[in-house]
Amino acid sequence: MGRLEGKVALVTGAARGTGAEIASLFVQEGARVCVSDVIDDRGEAHAATLGDSAFYQPLDVRSEGAWSQAVDAVHERFGPIDLLVNNAAILDVRPIPELEVARIRDLLDVNLVGPMLGVRAVQPDMEALGRGSIVNMGSIDAMEGMGWVAPYVASKWGLRGFTKAAALELGQKGIRINLVCPAGGNRELTEGFRDNLQRRVEAGEKLSVKGLDHAVMGGRHASARDIANVVLFLASDEAAFCHGAEYLVDGGHTAGHIWFATG
Repeated sequence: MGRLEGKVALVTGAARGTGAEIASLFVQEGARVCVSDVIDDRGEAHAATLGDSAFYQPLDVRSEGAWSQAVDAVHERFGPIDLLVNNAAILDVRPIPELEVARIRDLLDVNLVGPMLGVRAVQPDMEALGRGSIVNMGSIDAMEGMGWVAPYVASKWGLRGFTKAAALELGQKGIRINLVCPAGGNRELTEGFRDNLQRRVEAGEKLSVKGLDHAVMGGRHASARDIANVVLFLASDEAAFCHGAEYLVDGGHTAGHIWFATG
């Protein structure tokens, strides 16, 4: 029996990438899954690969009406919702002087308001069941800052705060909520520091440095399956006492950025 046997899940942003991997893993573990997104063709195609245990539902997470329609669709197909994964997000890369107000608001609506609306939409189901697990998808950018993505960082810090606040309300009703913070593919380089180390190497010192790119675990970043496995754990009954917390999937990224190896 799978770890999610008999559970009903709604996963946002599930047409591709991490969301698609989460939906696939949930089905493998026995859940029935609503694959939701705004990329209809890819969402429908992915849901079709998952068989009768999944279906695709268009969902613009910014819209209260779209959330209501999605919940109704899940009820009609599978019944009340046990699990929600707020994975949908958008990213904009540009320095602060180039930020456009409309784009800032759009990003905050998708990345922060969307998950809030999602929690509100599924809470009645979970309260009636007396159980539920909600996983919000954060980022290492919910734990630290990063240049050129200020609105994205703000949205993820906001989602982290919302998760904490929601935990205080939902826990009393048997509903767990947690935040998963994966490492992205961004590499932070300190050119002056690297140049100094290079000069020392050129001077004959046997020295190597790792961590400037934050890829601590064997030079790689988190895969979609790495992240999905943590989401699966938090969704399952194995995580029955995990609540209101952040779970980093960053290969040691936030443990520290620079260390040395000699020889």
